[in-house]
Amino acid sequence: MRTKILIPVAAVLLLLAACKGKSGASADYEFIGKSKSGSSAADTVAAKSDSSKVAEKLVKTADITFKVKNVQKTGEDIAAMVAGYKGMVMHHRVQSTAGASRDVHVSNDSIMRISDFNTNSEMLVRLPSASLEEFMTKASHLGIYVNRSQMDIDDRSLDYLSEQLKLKDRQELVAAQKAGQIKIKNPTNVLLLKDDMVDQKIQNLRTDQAVKYSVVSLSFYQTDNVVKEIIPNDDPSVYNIPFFQRLALSLVSGWSIFVDLFMGLMNLWVFILCGLGIWWSISTYKKRTGTSRVPAS
Repeated sequence: MRTKILIPVAAVLLLLAACKGKSGASADYEFIGKSKSGSSAADTVAAKSDSSKVAEKLVKTADITFKVKNVQKTGEDIAAMVAGYKGMVMHHRVQSTAGASRDVHVSNDSIMRISDFNTNSEMLVRLPSASLEEFMTKASHLGIYVNRSQMDIDDRSLDYLSEQLKLKDRQELVAAQKAGQIKIKNPTNVLLLKDDMVDQKIQNLRTDQAVKYSVVSLSFYQTDNVVKEIIPNDDPSVYNIPFFQRLALSLVSGWSIFVDLFMGLMNLWVFILCGLGIWWSISTYKKRTGTSRVPAS
């Protein structure tokens, strides 16, 4: 009878040691009474053997790069195809990058700009794994040719089983703690144990989701486009009025300059009179001096 009691005690101690290795919590615990179930170690091993019968967990992913005639239309076709498979477009980006450009003057106020554009797109879609191969085949037929196509399968069966067994061990330990069979002295260890249980449940849910739905990354591009557009000339110096209007304006402007110059000279009448007086005086002086010096015959 004592042997039957000690065997469950040893099993609980081993579970606590495994819990310590996972969460880093201390193994401060106290055994209070005998196991309520009274099961043997052989029963525990048999239970774990039953839980190890898990289905294959195959996670499929794929990516494809190809050239198409029209990026915009191909993106719409892929989105419609994914919707037909009850999938979802998780990411879609279209980008056009300008290359070389040239401006040709077609008139004084207009320019024809010739530009080269490179257009590509990236999509990330999720669809049922059972339709992955069929989707990849149809997607490749949308392009002119395929640069690269790849599909990977990740077998997570053992990882899934490992999380299941760890979760079961922690559930048994928490059940024993609630039943009063063992007492964990540090309450923080109980919280850490429950947090680990939540993480393992979420991890297995993520695996189930990844097995059910595959993620495909698509990248496609098209031949560079040459775009011609008429744009206004942004150089103000080229904007002029017609020739005859410019000639008329020049005549009016010349007359205005002449009037302004004449009026400016009129403002200097005092200086003009002084200058004329000085010139007359010098001329008179020279005449008199020249007459007095003529030699007698």
